[in-house]
Amino acid sequence: MSETVERAVLQIDAALAGFIEDEVLVPLGRDVTAFWRGFAALCERFVPRNRELLVKRDSLQAQIDAWHRERRGRPHDAAAYRKFLEEIGYLVPEPGEFAIGTTNVDREIAAMAGPQLVVPALNERFALNAANARWGSLYDAWYGTDALPAAPNL
Repeated sequence: MSETVERAVLQIDAALAGFIEDEVLVPLGRDVTAFWRGFAALCERFVPRNRELLVKRDSLQAQIDAWHRERRGRPHDAAAYRKFLEEIGYLVPEPGEFAIGTTNVDREIAAMAGPQLVVPALNERFALNAANARWGSLYDAWYGTDALPAAPNL
């Protein structure tokens, strides 16, 4: 088990806290205490909702797994599968017409060309590919550095 330190009301891995404080915040001239207070406030605000969403994800996955187990060995029925996914709330109806404004957009997004996570949300395949691409980037960025003291035991 790794050593932890308390920051605000959070228990943080000591190596991670040291990295954030010594190699990120101090060189940027940021207030360490204010950072941890702000991060704790974000956690307090979003962790409960995240937990709810994880429970929902687990429930959906269990239902999907059961559906496939019950039909093991049978030919795939795409129409029945889609109907099932709609019934459990995994697929939802397309939303009505909407508009998006572009005021107060950061310069780096408005004026600079570069890879952006912008995909048509109504195309499931594009959205899934974009999410997987970002996850892969995060995974590579984290595990491809020396931010972790050792490779995880999986």
